[in-house]
Amino acid sequence: MRERRVWVLKFQTCLSSWWREGLNAESPNSFVRALYALVKAYASLRMFDESIDVLFQTKRCSFGLSVLSCNYLMDHLVECGKVDMAVVAYKQFKMISVTPNVYTYGIVIKALCRKGDLEEAVGVFEEMEKAGVNVPLDGYACTAVIRGFVNEKKLQEAETVLLDMEEQGMVPDAFCYGAVINGYCNTGNMSKAPAFHDKMEKRASDAVDQFSRFKNKGIFLDEVAYNGVIDALCKLGRFEEAEKLLDEMKGKRMTPDIVHYTTLINGYCLHGRILDAMGLFDKMKEKGLKPDVITYNVLAGGFSRNGLLKEALHLLDHMKGQRLTPTTVTHNMIIEGLCIGGYAEEAEIFINSLENKSTENYAALVNGYCELGNTKGAFGLFVRLSKQGVLIKRKSPLKLLSNLCLEGEYEKALKLFEIVLALGDDTCKIMYSKLIASLCSAGDMKSARWVFDNLIWRGLAPDVVIYTVILNGYCRSNSLQEALNLFDDMKKRGISPDVITYTVMLDGHSKNIKRDRLSSGTRRNVRERNDTGLSIEEKMDPSVFLSEMIEEELTADVICYTVLIDSRCKSDNIDDAICLFTEMIDKGLEPDSVTYTALICGYCKQGHVEKAKDLVNKMWRKGIQPDSHTISAYIMES
Repeated sequence: MRERRVWVLKFQTCLSSWWREGLNAESPNSFVRALYALVKAYASLRMFDESIDVLFQTKRCSFGLSVLSCNYLMDHLVECGKVDMAVVAYKQFKMISVTPNVYTYGIVIKALCRKGDLEEAVGVFEEMEKAGVNVPLDGYACTAVIRGFVNEKKLQEAETVLLDMEEQGMVPDAFCYGAVINGYCNTGNMSKAPAFHDKMEKRASDAVDQFSRFKNKGIFLDEVAYNGVIDALCKLGRFEEAEKLLDEMKGKRMTPDIVHYTTLINGYCLHGRILDAMGLFDKMKEKGLKPDVITYNVLAGGFSRNGLLKEALHLLDHMKGQRLTPTTVTHNMIIEGLCIGGYAEEAEIFINSLENKSTENYAALVNGYCELGNTKGAFGLFVRLSKQGVLIKRKSPLKLLSNLCLEGEYEKALKLFEIVLALGDDTCKIMYSKLIASLCSAGDMKSARWVFDNLIWRGLAPDVVIYTVILNGYCRSNSLQEALNLFDDMKKRGISPDVITYTVMLDGHSKNIKRDRLSSGTRRNVRERNDTGLSIEEKMDPSVFLSEMIEEELTADVICYTVLIDSRCKSDNIDDAICLFTEMIDKGLEPDSVTYTALICGYCKQGHVEKAKDLVNKMWRKGIQPDSHTISAYIMES
């Protein structure tokens, strides 16, 4: 490495001499190419400051900057974890009139997703559209945004990106759909998860049908098309048809290659048909096709998921005999596969047998434990490793944190968080968001606030989502003064509340009215004055929040209107509630069962049982089925 650095520095010295002697004028194109080669050389050596300096020197010398060189530099910055530097470089390149291409946008979206700044990533999509860049982004960039939204539990936004992909003619793959399906499962929305799974399967089925239509029309389909439909058939479990396609290719003078066989082997492995996978593997070798590392990785993962550790180890020996070196990915597939299959002990035996263990191997073991549902084992391993000073990469701690929170193990989640901080990891904002949200859901506002304050202390700016989550926690725990203080702090920091934030505050006011009616002596509490001379009740008056929303040009959605209607009903202001109900319909918003339930309760409290009954009938006519809450409210209140 040191020798390479020396040679690169000598190369720059030669170029500088060339420039001073005016030789660049004789062959300007060659000089520019040499400069760009220098940029790439510095970037590959991770000498990023020098690489950027050469680029800007090129601009100062009146040479146009190559977007390809800028892309090369930005991509290396992202891969080396310097995402902030990559985003800054992108903005500076635009300022000096470098026109981004589709690859530039893909790189910066990847950087923003790793940074956790999903809103800005979506902004880049919009910027692309305005710039007239119509070439679709690669699936990776879109998948990164989808997964980022899912991690932050913004499933509606994830769905929107998925729909945008479809509208742009892109075909979301299993990773895109899988991310959204897992998101709905993890948030307990079991009704939507199967719908997305069905949609994914339908896409595979549609792909097979489309392939058949093209074939019947005599349209030539190449090897790539055949591989795509083989993959789709594997997803549908139609393996006999997939194998027939391999024979069909031969009849059309196309030779199935290693990619086609590996796709089919992977399908067999994922469906637990190991003998079929091995049979195809042997058949592939008989035909003179030499399996590559990817084929071996797929097969090793399949063996492991079925607890066949000896066979997996034998496969590794066979790899070495073929002069192929098992990679970290190979080892990780075995480790995770064993854990997913329920063979955690075998996974530990395997990892202990490795001569050169890496943090990625331990990360795979933690991931495997999490996939198996053995969160206790994953946490124990993480703690043991941390005591040895080993910190596995942030994706695994985040996965473990998610599992701990889902299982209600908040003390362990906090301990995990503290370990990550103590070992000096630059904890991503997603981890802060997830932990704050989980602690707020558990009602542990003291711990949630500690994590929030730690976020600010470390120089990370909480966004509107994090503020809204903790505000909701305060409102749910009836800590309205703390909610108001934080709401003011949010605005002082220049973070504008959105519709959801205002909805949370309005809901806090509504629930406070309910508590006030149920508890004696509460009037004294809500009338206590704060520093501004206003009571909490006065500061949380819905009209104040609505005025601010109008100033910010924010439009209330169905949930916001529902909260407002509920608030009016609870304060016995049924006329205002009816006006709001009519207003939302006039604006094209369709009330849902929760909205109807709020107004039905309001009618019943005022003794307007017939009006409540009419509203229930209206729900039926509109195809909105009253749920148990609606029916209970109607019976109890009437």
